Amino acid sequence: MAGLLGEADGANPWVAVEESAERVDGLQLRARSDLVAEAILRDNALRSGGQTVCSVRDGRWGSDAQDDPSYGRLAATIRRALRSPDFTGWMIWPVSEAVTTAALRGWSSDSRETHARFDDGLTLLAELTPRLTAEFAIRRFLAADLDRAVTNILPWTASHDEHVRRLASEGTRPFLPWAVRVAALTSSPEGTVPILDALRADPSDYVRRSVANHLNDLSRQNPKLVVQTAARWLETPDENTTWVVRHGLRTLVKRADPDALALMGFSDATVQVSPMTVAHETVVLPGSLDFSFTVTNEGDAPVRLAIDYAVSYVKSSGALAEKVFKLSTRELQAGETLDVNKRHAIHQMTTRVHYAGTHMIELQINGRRYSRRAFEVEIPPELAPS
Repeated sequence: MAGLLGEADGANPWVAVEESAERVDGLQLRARSDLVAEAILRDNALRSGGQTVCSVRDGRWGSDAQDDPSYGRLAATIRRALRSPDFTGWMIWPVSEAVTTAALRGWSSDSRETHARFDDGLTLLAELTPRLTAEFAIRRFLAADLDRAVTNILPWTASHDEHVRRLASEGTRPFLPWAVRVAALTSSPEGTVPILDALRADPSDYVRRSVANHLNDLSRQNPKLVVQTAARWLETPDENTTWVVRHGLRTLVKRADPDALALMGFSDATVQVSPMTVAHETVVLPGSLDFSFTVTNEGDAPVRLAIDYAVSYVKSSGALAEKVFKLSTRELQAGETLDVNKRHAIHQMTTRVHYAGTHMIELQINGRRYSRRAFEVEIPPELAPS
């Protein structure tokens, strides 16, 4: 990175960036990115007359800064660096964070100068995103001025580059994994629907998957808006609309939302569900719960079934916490019986810590619950949570 920035800056050495390489050992990824981003800002500030470094996390500069760092100088350097195909990969993360900090410094909705930096900063993130992703750096623009950011982002939906189009959807997700929450996104979920409208029939599966995940995020805040949006899309479908809608409504279907179930064709079916059988009453970690059951359509017409199951895990407090899992979507003819066998893995993960005790499993078919039963989980001492 230091070499590429130096070449783009007239062979001037980026000393702080070079020195940051000696301080990244032992730091986690986000801390490494912040460290290098601050080094980029330090080098840029010195070239622009400043003598201090900006904090990437809060955007504030020390009181001994002589002058504002030159966003224009930094942006020009980075755009020249982008001419090299080697300016790519993980180094783009701290670069994008440095761009955001410089572009937003002193941001004021009443300042035309900061408007220009705001708009160009977003444009530069769109130029950077094909080299890695700018979905995390963009969050601070959304937090600063959601309306202005969305106005800038909407034209990206017509970009020739699928990475830029995806950034429009992915970067504005209300609950983007690993990203900071933006209060304006969660309080006004309707604000990003125009972006999704523009991209829901995108030719790229990469983009459509982001649209579906974004729609699913919105369902946590406004289920009715999501069902209405999905219904509108289904009025003028293309070959991918059904998948996008189904994936976008997956959480609402698991939650047995009646409007989402009806939209996806999962009516209140007349079915007979056998008692669930399990291969073993006790699961020793790492292990799995093997269970089976049958479903019979007792109606006189075909029925479309969303077959899910809910596992209630024991928490550290001893209480139960439920999670619903997708099992199958099937259509049964009148009188037809479906035999279902499933293996549910249970092992310690960073995202879910298991505790010993009595767990529960229950079937959910078209939003209705059937055949609840208990099973035990035992954990060897070496796998027990500390």
